[in-house]
Amino acid sequence: MVPRRRNPYDELASLADHPLDDFLTEDDAATRQDDEAEEPWTPPNHRRGSRRRNRATGLPTVARLLVWVLTLACLLTLADRWALLYAEHKASQQLKDKLHLVAAPEVHIGGFPFLTQLAAQRLDSVSVTVPDIPAHRVTLTQVTATAKDIRLDGDGPTAVRGALVRQVRGQVLLSFADMNRELGASQVAFTAHGPGSVRAQGTLRVAGRALSVRADARVRRDGDRGIATSVDGIRLDIDDLATYRPGTGPTEGLRLTPAAARRLAREEAKIKALLTVPEIVRRLGVPDSAVRAALLDEDKLHQLTGAPRFLHDLTRVNLLDVALAHPKLLERLGLDLSLLAALTKLTRPQIADRFSFAFQLPSPPDGAVRLQRVTVSKDGIRADVSGTGLLLGH
Repeated sequence: MVPRRRNPYDELASLADHPLDDFLTEDDAATRQDDEAEEPWTPPNHRRGSRRRNRATGLPTVARLLVWVLTLACLLTLADRWALLYAEHKASQQLKDKLHLVAAPEVHIGGFPFLTQLAAQRLDSVSVTVPDIPAHRVTLTQVTATAKDIRLDGDGPTAVRGALVRQVRGQVLLSFADMNRELGASQVAFTAHGPGSVRAQGTLRVAGRALSVRADARVRRDGDRGIATSVDGIRLDIDDLATYRPGTGPTEGLRLTPAAARRLAREEAKIKALLTVPEIVRRLGVPDSAVRAALLDEDKLHQLTGAPRFLHDLTRVNLLDVALAHPKLLERLGLDLSLLAALTKLTRPQIADRFSFAFQLPSPPDGAVRLQRVTVSKDGIRADVSGTGLLLGH
């Protein structure tokens, strides 16, 4: 059986049974039910998004402001340092001119910032270091000073006319290294010998012969601005034979060393030659009877010369007293007559002048500078300095 085909017109006719209005009404009801199931509509909140955008766009502004602040701070710091360096240079040149120094001193202005101090025309502190100041025969190694309460006279960092230093304290150093170079000529070395004394030790050529020399220099203050020395205890050693002390005092002259006196006492021929000189016997304090017995009996001679008192007195005899009257006797003792003649021409001032020194601090045009305590340390001579009312630059 052949199936019957479906007529499309029949389907169109069936639509007539369902009007279009009912179809649309059913669709609107379904749509309303779906809308009632959804959340009600509310207006959008634009403030939250705006705040987020403002924060995002504000970060570059803060960064730029921070960069400007740092840049400004750097520029102000550079300007402050430049003004400080300029002021230090000007102060250094003025000190060099006013004090007639060979080299410009080092000047360091303390306190930060400098421009605020300059605006107030008052500096907290200024440190000055002056190296190598010529002072007669020596050179002062270093002079350091720190000034407090400095009042400026000027209109700015480039127009400072002068300054009033109300108080300054410092120290002067004269090193032993400079003294050795300038006074010792590489032959004498200076060292500390107590709180106020300097010892000089080295060699001194006399009559073509190098003699060991030792001298003590007492350091003292000379007035308000000077230091001077007085040299004493000068001694020249002729090998291990004799010691010469220039001068005419009871402890000065040419005398045998204890070792040389002991060696001489063991040599009979030389000791008998000494005992035949009346000037020497009288200075030894030996009775004539003991001398005659010693010259005739060797045992008596050994007893006499072996006595501690005799050897002690023998080292106290000034051989220069008998040098002219008995030149052959000194020659037999091993003393060079040409050397003795040169020694007699050396006086205390001649030798002391080689080790003495003095110096004066530069005098400022206004104000007062004074030396205070003078001491001798391991590295040299030091003196404290104080000053008040120093007027610079006018």
